[in-house]
Amino acid sequence: MGGEARSAEAVGPEGRVKSLGLVFEDERKGCYSSGETVAGHVLLEAAEPLALRAVLLEAHGRATASWGPGAGSAAPASASEVEYLNVRLNLREAPAGEGVLSLPPGKHEFPFSFRLPSDPLATSFAGKHGSIRYCVRAVVERPGRPEQSVQRELQVVSHIDVNTPALLTPVLKTHEKMVGCWFFTSGPVSLSAKIERKGYCNGEAIPIYAEIENCSSRLVVPKAAIFQTQTYLASGKTKTVRHVVANVRGNHIASGSTDTWNGKMLKIPPVPPSILDCCIIRVDYSLAVYIHIPGAKKLMLELPLVIGTVPYHGFASRNCSVASQFSAHGSWWALALPERPEAPPDYTDVVSEEELSGRGDPGAAPPRWGAEALCPPFACIPDFRFQPPPLYSEVDPHPSNAEEAQPVSFIL
Repeated sequence: MGGEARSAEAVGPEGRVKSLGLVFEDERKGCYSSGETVAGHVLLEAAEPLALRAVLLEAHGRATASWGPGAGSAAPASASEVEYLNVRLNLREAPAGEGVLSLPPGKHEFPFSFRLPSDPLATSFAGKHGSIRYCVRAVVERPGRPEQSVQRELQVVSHIDVNTPALLTPVLKTHEKMVGCWFFTSGPVSLSAKIERKGYCNGEAIPIYAEIENCSSRLVVPKAAIFQTQTYLASGKTKTVRHVVANVRGNHIASGSTDTWNGKMLKIPPVPPSILDCCIIRVDYSLAVYIHIPGAKKLMLELPLVIGTVPYHGFASRNCSVASQFSAHGSWWALALPERPEAPPDYTDVVSEEELSGRGDPGAAPPRWGAEALCPPFACIPDFRFQPPPLYSEVDPHPSNAEEAQPVSFIL
């Protein structure tokens, strides 16, 4: 934001105004967002008694796009404008009926405070054919003299959270190109590229995964670059500006060879975030992975990229991504429920038939509970349908016959 804004030595014909300045309450705050409060002071220093009509504060914000033969003049060939902010505050005015307010010599402070609109505000930006600017202006109106003013720029940002499911989705593309023309083709060159997510922030490094197969007879070079595309709309016409903001280069790939990028890093330089919510100015980014082929048109894959303002949270965002992936494929049930467990063994497998026959009918109906019961039914525990298996014993309680029970001897 910079320090205090102060007009040049504002000295009138009678030397009454010494200086006029504008400061924000928090000078360390780099930028503001929709719904936030902007506060500060207008500083006025008078060398001698000063007569004025009012001290005003104005805040404006607008997006403008223009180009053509008259661009920059009063009537450019193509021009559009969108207003985002228009605030006017009366910080001090003359009493009703008097028309003039007298200030004594010395320093005077006029505090101000206003709230930015809650509607989305486009991010501050300055480009070749347009800009999105916000400013705060202090105005001193004096009787019989031109108004004096001082202005400061207000940086506004529309936050983009890269942790949203749409920006955590991996991006993958594949393409193949035949090198040569007509009957003199030398073979195909194939390229496959992938990035782990679509959204990144300034200062992050993008790991690039790529596979290149060179079946042509030429020596090729893989490269990658981040492109910024500015799109302006004015008078029903569109103007586009595109340039490289960062790039990286790989090793040469000989004929009949392959190469793999297993997370080759490309760092994002300080660039404006993506502007996606302005109707006349749009700023997009893309990651281009391409192969330079001598004597032929390069093979290029462009992966969409969004430069955000809220950085990647790592583990929490990964969980969000996994959750969205499972919900998209409808496989949460497969994740939460294990396979059908094996049925437990039946008591008839561990209790002999003789014991079962001696314990009565296992399918007998349970006793009926009458009104004379002295306790609720659930407090009375009926007999077990099956008794537990007998205690372990080394003596068989049901020997089959005497012959089978004879001991067996071993001759060593």
